[in-house]
Amino acid sequence: MNVEIVHQPDSAIAHVTLESGEELVAEAGCMIAMSGYINASTTLRQGKGGGILGGLKRLVAGESLFLSVFRSPTSGGEVFLAPKFMGDILLYKVVGMGLVVQSTSYLASESNVDIELGFQGFKSVFSGESVFWLNITGNGYVILSSFGAIYEINVDGEYIVDTGHIVAFEKSLSFEITKAGSSWMGAFLGGEGLVCKFKGQGKIYCQSHNGGAFGREIGSKLPAR
Repeated sequence: MNVEIVHQPDSAIAHVTLESGEELVAEAGCMIAMSGYINASTTLRQGKGGGILGGLKRLVAGESLFLSVFRSPTSGGEVFLAPKFMGDILLYKVVGMGLVVQSTSYLASESNVDIELGFQGFKSVFSGESVFWLNITGNGYVILSSFGAIYEINVDGEYIVDTGHIVAFEKSLSFEITKAGSSWMGAFLGGEGLVCKFKGQGKIYCQSHNGGAFGREIGSKLPAR
């Protein structure tokens, strides 16, 4: 499988070229175009994190109930994918410990990559962001999307990231939710609110824009229904 990311960072598209017999699993509705001979089907994704229960978990987390599967009978089959919102796309090779991804950032992956819904408990509840994260394991490529540009941070020790700007982070990192400033009052009055404090060694992938903050800003300007 070959993946080329074009039109970065604000209107990124993933151009995927499949070998004979290869399968691409993707979020339902993200396909733009594909070769005429590609076999496309819909699945609840059997196996780890799959089946009806896995599909319902994804639905609760804000993901699609179903996943699309694209299979090429010959080499050279093309599939073009794009996220629902304008932004960037990241291609990540899953090996070892795997990756933790915010529930709305998954776009597609190779068929031997496992997608399992995780629950981060009160740490995520109090962050004001999504309660659910996706645990990405297995061996292969995963394609992630963002709101705005994606940038990589290499952590060696401690690092703080605003909760609304996290796309994904490697499982070698631990994290806790904490205040942005020296006091709770100062953190909220300053507009920063809660942040994630990461510890360890690994990579964090961040997005340049906060989807929640953008939605609240736009929503306040829309006429009442």
